Amino acid sequence: MVLIAGGGVGGLTLALMLQQRGIPCTILEAATEVRELGVGINILPHGIAELAALGLLEALDAVAIRTRELRYLNHLGQTLWAEPRGLQAGHPQPQFSIHRGRLHGVLWRAVQARLPPEAIRCGHRLAGFAQDAAGVTATFTAADGTARELRGSALIGADGIHSALRALLHPADGGIRWQGIQMWRGAVDWPAFEGGDVMLIAGDREAKLVFYPIAPGSAPDRRLTNWVIYARTGSGEGPPPRREDWSRRGRLRDVLPLARRLKLPFLDVEALIRASPARLEYPMCDRDPLPWWTEGRVTLLGDAAHPMYPVGSNGASQAVLDARCLADLLASRPVPEALAGYAAERLPKTAALVASNRRGGPERVVDVVAERAPGASPESRM
Repeated sequence: MVLIAGGGVGGLTLALMLQQRGIPCTILEAATEVRELGVGINILPHGIAELAALGLLEALDAVAIRTRELRYLNHLGQTLWAEPRGLQAGHPQPQFSIHRGRLHGVLWRAVQARLPPEAIRCGHRLAGFAQDAAGVTATFTAADGTARELRGSALIGADGIHSALRALLHPADGGIRWQGIQMWRGAVDWPAFEGGDVMLIAGDREAKLVFYPIAPGSAPDRRLTNWVIYARTGSGEGPPPRREDWSRRGRLRDVLPLARRLKLPFLDVEALIRASPARLEYPMCDRDPLPWWTEGRVTLLGDAAHPMYPVGSNGASQAVLDARCLADLLASRPVPEALAGYAAERLPKTAALVASNRRGGPERVVDVVAERAPGASPESRM
């Protein structure tokens, strides 16, 4: 029995992959109820390939958008770079733009259908663990405050950027890192841009907009459209905003001046933001890569192991790849050997992505052009 602490995208994907390979598991989620929360994300073709192997492609297609093209623009709307995505780029699977909550719902319903009812337990927060040569005993605090112990062959921490298991394994970890970048995000039913399947990243060194559809809208010519505006608002020398200030309601007076910098001829950014029913504010945070993930029968997965800046659309996809690698190894090797092999395979790759994303990832093209052509105008040629 594999114990999975955390019922997010990574934990649920791991559970489905273990079930597919005949390995029993139990998911222990800290929240007392599962709700479809969040905003838009992208799952790249390498991640979709793994979810398709779980038989989820049709369910995802029903609630997501197949992204056809990605364009980088300056703050005046001039195209700096454009590239096809997904099937149009020659991949065997699409890239999906999707609401995180709807992705979570697809995974959650699949887990409910395929795993026994007792394998899903909400209201269980990891508090500690002890292991020996034969297995691991994990202690969870239940919603009623009582402590409960569960015994398993392995304990996997898929409990997010604020991971309890990461803190237990690495008590001296430097914690969440913030370089002073703040994000404002929302989703709104909006007229489809072009074919309703194009992703845009526009801006300069002062402010950037990410704009893409994540689901069908209220009419054939509309889409549920995700937007993000982010900018550096601090030096990053101090601590990140308090945890209770994450996902708080954003204020129009903070985000509208940034929106007005973006003079896109095809999109009224201010109107987009004003029309959104909710505007959430998040700090853009990550953590330093760890020297190791695995200790015997215990390891980390997804954001618990490698939280990264949301540039390059790779965070959720990497959690899916973690799950595939770990499930394959657990199906073919003894548990300690499988967990050690998993970390050896996945840790260097994800650490490289964390470092790349801190430098701006592929979105650096916007910064480079802003540095070299700060006075670009609609009449100039790039």
